[in-house]
Amino acid sequence: MKSNNKLIQGDLALWGFLALLAIFSFFPVFSASSNLSYVVGNGTPWQHLFKHMIILVMGFAVMIVIHRIPYHYFKGLSILMLPIVILLLIYTVSQGAVIGGANASRWIRIPFVGIGFQTSTLASLILMMYVARYLDKTMGQQLRFEQTLLPLWLPVGIVIALILPANLSTAVIVFTMVFLLCFFGGYPFKHLLVILGIGLVAFTLFVLAAKAFPDATPNRIDTWVSRIENFSSPVEGGSGNYQVERAKIAIATGGVTGLGVGKSVMKNFLPQSSSDFIYAIIVEEFGLVGGVVVISLYLIILFRLMLIARRANTVYGKLLVIGVGLPVIVQAFINIGVALNVFPVTGQTLPMISSGGTAALMTCFAFGVILSASVASVKQEEEQKEVNQDNPLAVLSETI
Repeated sequence: MKSNNKLIQGDLALWGFLALLAIFSFFPVFSASSNLSYVVGNGTPWQHLFKHMIILVMGFAVMIVIHRIPYHYFKGLSILMLPIVILLLIYTVSQGAVIGGANASRWIRIPFVGIGFQTSTLASLILMMYVARYLDKTMGQQLRFEQTLLPLWLPVGIVIALILPANLSTAVIVFTMVFLLCFFGGYPFKHLLVILGIGLVAFTLFVLAAKAFPDATPNRIDTWVSRIENFSSPVEGGSGNYQVERAKIAIATGGVTGLGVGKSVMKNFLPQSSSDFIYAIIVEEFGLVGGVVVISLYLIILFRLMLIARRANTVYGKLLVIGVGLPVIVQAFINIGVALNVFPVTGQTLPMISSGGTAALMTCFAFGVILSASVASVKQEEEQKEVNQDNPLAVLSETI
């Protein structure tokens, strides 16, 4: 048997590509943070870079710890953590935080540390683990729709309902990912159509209620409508299109090879240049070549995720990898699509690249879970090779 005391195990290619994204992120984050430093007056670029580096180091430490936990332990963890994250979401929503007149109940302040924590990121991750566990448990069973309402759709509905008022895009992503995971997990498609209909009706009722009682969710409906209208019928120079227009200018200015590292001009005009619109800064400084390389890295990571899922030795392992990994890739392409004006503004960051705390740590947590599944499959392959080496007939049969 080979030693299991290596610091990192599992899919080494995935480790490498994640490290490439993290190292590359230092350049656009350092450059874009000058907007926070010289325009907003919040710290210096070096301080923002150092904070970003610390968060990524912590993230990789989390990844190392998590990937050494046998992945089947996450079944029990999801059951234990689901009530906790629901309580955290309730507490977050109950704060009623308002920024600039709009509902911003997304974060809670961690006592004694002073760090903001976005509870929806943890809740969505735990929920995907829980759904994967349920689908694995019921695989092959002939379930009636009403049998799945309480154990599956009630927790899903509660989590999405608590995320929705302050974060529509995250709620939509979570619902879509749960829908896809159930489809991949063999849940009856006709039941999924019923859930889709229920979801649309529930969302419509929420919008009508928010319109009837605007003080309950300050300006959120207006914000959603405004973003969709600005996307579908843009008005040049309109205040709602300010960020998108600056992002388009940055991308057009970048050309094929870009202006060079740190030479972005639009970073001084994009309010979210180091987070939501960092892809525009990347293209401005690294050009079309840099933009394509970033997209290629996410596609390669997606390929590694599918490879790990295929090699997983249990149904739960396959569903777990898809459930926690696919949302990260979807989030990346939504962020890129917003910068390219393919999607309306959503507020989704670019995983492993954008500056930020909670999102980066939860992304690393998710990849730690994925790598945990890959560790199990790699160990199984190594053990099988050792058995084959000790059995000449097995080696001969493989050769034939």
